[in-house]
Amino acid sequence: MIFGIDFASILLGGIAAGMVLFIVSVGLSVTMGLMGFVNLAHGGFAMFGGYVIVLAMNHWGMGFLPALAFGFVVTAIVSAAFERLLYARLYNAAELDQVLFTIGLVFIMIAAVTLLVGPENQPLTLPPALRGQIDLGFTSYRTYSIFLIVVGVVIVLGLWLAFERTHIGAQIRAAVDNRRMAESLGINVNLLFTITFAFGSGMAALGGGLGAEFIGLDPQYALKYLVYFLIVVAVGGPGRVGGVFYAAIIIGVLDFVLKLYLPKGGTIFIYGLTILLLLWRPHGLFGRKET
Repeated sequence: MIFGIDFASILLGGIAAGMVLFIVSVGLSVTMGLMGFVNLAHGGFAMFGGYVIVLAMNHWGMGFLPALAFGFVVTAIVSAAFERLLYARLYNAAELDQVLFTIGLVFIMIAAVTLLVGPENQPLTLPPALRGQIDLGFTSYRTYSIFLIVVGVVIVLGLWLAFERTHIGAQIRAAVDNRRMAESLGINVNLLFTITFAFGSGMAALGGGLGAEFIGLDPQYALKYLVYFLIVVAVGGPGRVGGVFYAAIIIGVLDFVLKLYLPKGGTIFIYGLTILLLLWRPHGLFGRKET
């Protein structure tokens, strides 16, 4: 029985961590699948949004849910401006140019946050309703972790409905599958790029804020977790919401278990498994092969 309780707690902790990875990474997956752009600054937008959310709560008196909405909107607007003024100029550039540009943008973001806010970790003050533990019947677990799991499930269902049941979702899927054909059908791909990029960055901001209490938030966030975001996208497949969801859960649980039982160097197994997986399936575990 004790083993069962421990197993349930470990599984719930890993799923909660995976949900944070999913919320941040899904925007990167869609933008990479749609734009074919190597955006290593995606974690920077997650960090930026996380800071907006935490500062809005700690210094501007906003409630938890209004701060999440505020961070999403602010980050989406800022990222849309970046996309039009900077990213759009490099859509046809070589991948190396895109990598150098976006990694340089990350360092600028880190320096700006360090200068304006400071190098300290930013604590997220949870509302009373999300503190403590909740009785699930078979075990008691942190209320906030259960909240993250519920939010992640709601988001993946909402995104699935948006992609599969709406007109703009059909346009995005068409552009992901075949951009030239989508343009020939009259779809404004440039506008679609901006909307998708802004939404993806807003989702990253939401993940940065929701995960601040769980995985922390400091100026090194954008680089510290960049590899994890890229692994989730690589395993799940660019442009595949469902694939990213499953990949994030798998990696979240695996990372949680490894850090618990192998705190010194356990993550090397994730990197090694990712390399082997991509050698076996270059398009990811849930990605679709190009034809």
